[in-house]
Amino acid sequence: MANHSHHGDFCGRTRREFLWEAGGKFTGLALTAMLAGDGFLTSQALGSEGESTFKNPLAAKQPHFPAKAKSVIFLFMYGGPSHIDTFDYKPKLYPLDGKTVPVKTKGRGGEKNEGRVVGPKWNFKQYGESGQWVSELFPNLATCVDDIAFLKSMTAESPIHGSAMLNMNSGRILSGFPCMGSWVNYGLGSVNENLPGHVVMLDPTGGPISGAKNWSSGFMPATYQGSIFRSKGAPIIDLKPPQGITRDMQRDILDTLKDSNDRHLASRIDNSDLAARIASYELAYKMQESAPEAVDFADETEDTLKLYGMDNPQTEEFGRRCLMARRLVQRGVRFVQLYSGGHHNDNNWDAHGDLEKNHNYHAGRTDKPIAGLLKDLKRNGLLDETLVIWGGEFGRQPTAEYAEGTGRDHNSYGFTMWMAGGGIKGGRSVGATDELGAEAVERPLKVKDMHATVLHQLGLDPNHLSYFYSGLDQKLVGVEHVDPIREII
Repeated sequence: MANHSHHGDFCGRTRREFLWEAGGKFTGLALTAMLAGDGFLTSQALGSEGESTFKNPLAAKQPHFPAKAKSVIFLFMYGGPSHIDTFDYKPKLYPLDGKTVPVKTKGRGGEKNEGRVVGPKWNFKQYGESGQWVSELFPNLATCVDDIAFLKSMTAESPIHGSAMLNMNSGRILSGFPCMGSWVNYGLGSVNENLPGHVVMLDPTGGPISGAKNWSSGFMPATYQGSIFRSKGAPIIDLKPPQGITRDMQRDILDTLKDSNDRHLASRIDNSDLAARIASYELAYKMQESAPEAVDFADETEDTLKLYGMDNPQTEEFGRRCLMARRLVQRGVRFVQLYSGGHHNDNNWDAHGDLEKNHNYHAGRTDKPIAGLLKDLKRNGLLDETLVIWGGEFGRQPTAEYAEGTGRDHNSYGFTMWMAGGGIKGGRSVGATDELGAEAVERPLKVKDMHATVLHQLGLDPNHLSYFYSGLDQKLVGVEHVDPIREII
């Protein structure tokens, strides 16, 4: 039988268990009834008669329960920012600078039982009514802490970039699984059929390790994968029609192509790739007008541009992408992911060498734009319905990686991420690492806990949003029951 996707266990596991138990002469009868209930036989009959109707796989769907958030903006700090130099204040680390201490670490350089402490290179202060600690790296973002919930005990399944990136994006350390943006669009569809439901904007230095696997739709139809938007020029390459081709001519070509594809699809009703291809042609046609408008800042005020740091060469590029993200969610795009950092070495947050040089550069590029995004969303009444996530694939160790220098190795045992908006309670912290910041010791959080929280805020039950593939009800959060992080909801 063809793979069949669904939103819950009832038409998946429970039905198959019933069939297994029914056995004997009742099996065929039960199977027929259940397939009919799923609409499977109806769609096959329609297909055989050549009457199947086109269904946009991104058509808006109802959530499982009333949602707090409508869209997600994921600010991905590729490379692994140091939590103990940004948001996880560890006063006992300062006087230990240069001293060797017993601490268990595991990263790119292997496993170690002791190391030379690298004291934090920036001072911390408390901000807001909530008194949250933030380092000097983020003076602008520090003014927003009362809207932010800090997750200070995050853990990841891998200390290696490639697998940790996949873990953070898809919940698995192996490739081939749908990313969070794909799950969101599969579960909710899009309220704007003129733009992609899932947009990715990369750093100008290039994409992250593993590349498109991080925004892949995996075993789901290609419709749900991320679309790369550029921050300058045409948002998507080759979006403009060829010279001499008018909109009417394009429409005629697409209608003819669609008729042919529909006839081909009629006897292959379960061919999701073909259905996705048909939908992509229609979306591309609509985007020729909608996408350029979405990234055109002509109607933005000078005050707004300054709020994002677009009057400063240091912050202009990331500020432009943050403003694009606001304009996209404003127009109904469900999931937008922005990457800070790309390529290798100091082009991203992977501070193996000179920690100060690396983090001063990347925080300097992103601090004001991110604060501007939060403030702009709030003043436009969008923060309540937009869930903003900040974080990398892991954190960094409190000890030096090499015999000399300030470089820190990867730390998947404990690090910080944060969320804001979308029904999240700001001005609070959940969990804690030990006094060195080496590992989570209070309320350790896994990536799937964060994923469950995102889905929950969007009105999706993380334990019932499933897609039947390879004989299993696949879920973003895995097979075991996962609760959202209640303390911040």
